[in-house]
Formats: sequence, C-alpha cells, structure tokens
Amino acid sequence: MPDESDSPSNIEVIKQRKKEGIVIPLTRNVQAKESSTYLEFIKLIHNALPEIDYDGVETNQKFLKHNFNAPIIIDSMTGGTPEATKINSRLSLVAEKFGLGMGLGSQRAGLLSSELSETYSIARSNAPNAFLVANIGGAQLSKGLKLRDIKNMIDMIEANALVVHLNPLQELIQPEGEPKYKGVLSKIKEICENFDIPIIVKEVGAGISMEVARRLESSGVSAINIAGSGGTSWAGVEKLRAETAHDSIKINLGELFWDWGIPTALSLMEVRKSVKLPVIASGGIRNGLEIAKCTALGANMCGMAYPFLRHASKSFESLCEFTNKTLIELKSTMFLVGSKNISELGKTRFIVTGELAKVKKWII
Repeated sequence: MPDESDSPSNIEVIKQRKKEGIVIPLTRNVQAKESSTYLEFIKLIHNALPEIDYDGVETNQKFLKHNFNAPIIIDSMTGGTPEATKINSRLSLVAEKFGLGMGLGSQRAGLLSSELSETYSIARSNAPNAFLVANIGGAQLSKGLKLRDIKNMIDMIEANALVVHLNPLQELIQPEGEPKYKGVLSKIKEICENFDIPIIVKEVGAGISMEVARRLESSGVSAINIAGSGGTSWAGVEKLRAETAHDSIKINLGELFWDWGIPTALSLMEVRKSVKLPVIASGGIRNGLEIAKCTALGANMCGMAYPFLRHASKSFESLCEFTNKTLIELKSTMFLVGSKNISELGKTRFIVTGELAKVKKWII
C-alpha cells in the first residue's frame, strides 16, 4: 500500500511531474548536445549478391519465450497523469497491431488511485496479446517498496515482464529526486527470487557498463536493457524543470551532466561481450537502420521511446505510419546485407570506425 507521504497534495505533485515528462521532450530540445549514440561509427557491409528476395525477408523474433513480429519494444515512457492515457492507449494499439512489445512508465503512481492506475491498465485493455512490461524504479526499491506493491504493479497491466529502471543521474538532478541507491542490487535479487515473470533491468539514458552488467547477471535478472546515451537527456529534462523551481544547484548539475553516460553502441558492445543474458539495445535509436546495426552488434531486441512518443502525441495514424516506415527500413537493411531473418542479421559483418574504433580496444 502507499505510505503516509502519499497525500492528495503529493499525488498532484506526481501527476504534474509525469505531465512534464511528456510535455518537455515534445516541446523543448532535450536531445544530446555534443555526444551521440556512436551508432554512426558502425558500418554494415553491403551485399551486392544477397541471393534473397525482399519479400522473403522475415523480421520476427523470439524473446523471453514470446514471439514478436519484429525485434522492437516501445520502450518505457509514461503513465500516472491524465495526459498519459491517450499516449498509452495509442501506443498499446500499435503494439497489438504490429506485434511489438511495450513498456509502461514507472508505475508507483498507479498504486495511489484508481484514476492513475487506469493510465497504465489501458495498455492491456487495448493490447490483450502484446508483451507488456511493468516498471518500477531502483530508487523506490531502495526506499523499501514492498513485494506486494510490486505484485500489484504487475497485476495492474497483467504484465509479461517487470523492468527495474536505474536512473541515478535523473534522481540526482530532479528537483524532488531521491538519489538513494544503497541496497538496490540486493532488492533486485529478492525480486528475481520471488516472481515467476522475467525481470529486466534498464538504464534510462546513461548506459550500462560491463561491470554493472556482470553484477546484474549474478543477481538473477533475465535480460538487460542498456539504454545508452546519445538520445533524450533526462539530465536535460530535469535541468529545465529545475529552472521552473529556481533551483540553481540542480540547474548547474543538469547543464554539467547533460551529455553524461556511455554511448549506446559502446554500452551495447561492452554488455554483449561481458554477459550471456539477452540484451535490449536502446538510447537514441531513431530508425530501422539503427535497429539493424544494434542487432548486428548483438542486441536481441531494440527499444525506442522518443520517436514513438512524438508520433503518438499527434495521432494514431501518424504512429502507424512511423511504425510501418521503421519496419520497412529494417527489412530493407536486412535485404541489403543479405540476411533473410533476424538470426542471420545478428551474424552479419560490420566495420567499426571513428571514435568508437579508438575506444573499442579497451573493451576486454
């Protein structure tokens, strides 16, 4: 059950924060400034004799015992504010229509009232067959969130998996943030031991290192979502929120750490080399070509958030058009490298260039 601090006034604060988490990325430029995903340094090898037909290329993938029509998860974004209902409604309809996965935003807010719970549960109502991922933050685990609360979050959307998101940078800069991470790993292990569904751990845009990946593997998690840097900066989002709160210390930290993190391609290469777990690549992935690159680097699935959010905010039709375009881009890339399925794409050759080539030698 929610604790005593979950008063009506605090609920309104949470709803406002969740609303700003939608509005700011849509109306302000909070993308990486001087850093990138490093995916531009990955060059796939063109195959002039693919010996396959474009119509014969298959994008389906099996992940955590679930069949997907493409290796794509609409990554965890929102919930907990009335504005999220429309977004999650459209996203879940697309997940069901195209056979994709979908993650929900952090569900702590959904425990506070039936009104907020419905901003999440709409996803299962619209997507009875889709792979849906429940979501809780590492900082909430550190505060002592009970296992029964986590079960309620899972039941809220009849989740196929649970993700624990790690966001120490965001918590550090968020005006009302709680940068308390002592004991989080032991709580993750406890969750893995007490729930039958897969437990995924993800960052939110600063990447996972090989050292952290190995600790997560030892704790018993089922998969890792690297969520590298180079896309949306949550340090940037919280810096803008700190400006509204006139918090000069948080404003300074947000500006200083705007581009902080491990670039997506580098994080993916580190994690793939260091653990045997399934890996989800995310963080600034914007098109089907980049999905193909991540698959070649060893990702089992790819998560995308900001592009889906942008199109979901416009209309269901715009969202469908974007999804179809992305699938065509992925399928076209597969044809051009001669991969008739995702398994073959995962074995295709690539060249590492530029800055990534310079740091690749340090991955041991």
